[in-house]
Amino acid sequence: MKGLLAIAACALGTSASCASRIEDAHNRTFSLGTLQAARLPKFLTNNPLPGGTPWGKVDPATVNPKNPPTTGVTRKYDFTISRGELAPDGYLKKSGILINGQFPGPTIEANWGDMIEVNVHNNISGPSEGTALHWHGLLQKGSAWYDGVPSVSQCPIAPGASFKYTFQADVFGSSWYHSHYSAQAAGGLFGPLVVYGPSHVDYDEDVGPIMLADWFHKDYFDIVKNIMSTNSTLWANPSDNTLINGRNPYNCSLVTNGNPCGAGSYSTFKFTTGKTYKLRLINSGAAGMQYFSIDGQTLQIVAIDLTDIKPYNTSIVTLGVGQRSDVLFTPKAVNGTKAIWMRTLQSGKYCQRAANPKGQAIILLDDAKNTTIPTTTAYPPPVDDGTCKNDPLEDSVPYYAETLPEPSVTYQITVNSIVNSTGHELYTMNGSPFKADYNSPLLELAYEKNTSYTEHPEWNVLNFGTNSSVRIVIWNNSSGPHPMHIHGHDMWMLYDGSDKWDGTTVVNPQNPQRRDTHNLRPNGWMVMQYNTDNPGVWPFHCHIAWHLSMGMYVNLMERSEEVDQSVIPGVMAQTCDAWNEYSSTHVVDQIDSGL
Repeated sequence: MKGLLAIAACALGTSASCASRIEDAHNRTFSLGTLQAARLPKFLTNNPLPGGTPWGKVDPATVNPKNPPTTGVTRKYDFTISRGELAPDGYLKKSGILINGQFPGPTIEANWGDMIEVNVHNNISGPSEGTALHWHGLLQKGSAWYDGVPSVSQCPIAPGASFKYTFQADVFGSSWYHSHYSAQAAGGLFGPLVVYGPSHVDYDEDVGPIMLADWFHKDYFDIVKNIMSTNSTLWANPSDNTLINGRNPYNCSLVTNGNPCGAGSYSTFKFTTGKTYKLRLINSGAAGMQYFSIDGQTLQIVAIDLTDIKPYNTSIVTLGVGQRSDVLFTPKAVNGTKAIWMRTLQSGKYCQRAANPKGQAIILLDDAKNTTIPTTTAYPPPVDDGTCKNDPLEDSVPYYAETLPEPSVTYQITVNSIVNSTGHELYTMNGSPFKADYNSPLLELAYEKNTSYTEHPEWNVLNFGTNSSVRIVIWNNSSGPHPMHIHGHDMWMLYDGSDKWDGTTVVNPQNPQRRDTHNLRPNGWMVMQYNTDNPGVWPFHCHIAWHLSMGMYVNLMERSEEVDQSVIPGVMAQTCDAWNEYSSTHVVDQIDSGL
């Protein structure tokens, strides 16, 4: 018990000795997960329009969330990316990739319709690497070159160089940003992104981002080396721990090599019974599906990804990698106790292996003392039946309804896991694993009217030209789950199942679920559709870092001839010039797909 009390004091910031131990362990978290973390506002200070908000008087049921207002405000951020030591669970200092010395990275905040400007400086050294940041779920209409995908929308930011991203907060809700250069995100290069907008539900306080992530004690590049090895005994790389807002003490009884352990802390929250709180849940992990719950509490899901939905109640929230859910809850004591566990559980042996699948955080209600350790009991976990499925499509009905058009084309993609002739395990989409060419961004080529890449089948470009609405049927002919993420769009989710799609069934055809990431079941099927209303080249890929490294990725090209090359900012060519110069004098160790 004494050890648990020490951990609690560490989490609550009440122990000076613990604070020094954390600093010694280089546990570089910021205020997320501490009692010092500020609640988020309803919106940022701005010149309010009629209705008292920056977006005016808006009824979320009748105003398209993808038609942002123009606020005339730019939110500016300055990010320096560099290596630093990390021990977020109190075990084994490792080299991570940090933003402004922080893990997770700083929270980006904006109002719906604001411009966001992020000036990124690549100071990664020892060894040096390129980098790029992707703003997950934002549509980037009219700014496709700022999507942050090297080899597609830009060249990587060269070591020592800078790049300024400028784009509109064109949808609202909870999201995150992360590196899209190899598996750097698994090394710590990610952070939350919040866009304030009109609310369709009432609540008292916005708790802000709650980032759920698997954690690996190995360096991300060492894991990439393992999965890209010809030694099949190295292909499985289970995570070592499960973090909530960058914290969760490692089980030191598992340490057998004498490495330092014991400075880890729990994230901690203070709530008042009777108030209603908004939690912005984000699965920011590399591979693990998460099941989130709070002991003894009813959770109300009100948004998925960046889509408000008609609220529904649940006890467990399912989140594949890259997915988000906004959740309301009104806390109550459990069996008389006001210290309660918040939990997230990584999916079991069928979906993703984890040495410690249980992440926990402390909730203190009302006058609960800062040193109290919860003793509450978890809900029974979901049945580990191997389906690795999202919650039923029927449960998530968009609050703002969109009419599903007839598709102008239907296309099938088959996913396979293969071992190629050199003994490497790869994922293919329609027979081809993706391989990035950092020096030849596809968007730049497309704007130069170069849209035929028969000599580069490894770029996996699907050119849908002038089609108005594309329906894609995906069969997963592999035993692994795949959280499929689309850039530049949200997608209607029409079918999700273990049985082959019958060609006609659409779930809730009058108002289908919409989101930007959906979990494709092992050996299962999903059907999605999106409108080609955003000229450019848009990635569509598995968001499990290692599967993406292994090539599970295609590019969706649409109406690229409608974008005039003259509107591309000069920084794009400058960035490629700097990268070309760097790569001509340095070996770029691209052993995976590159993304």
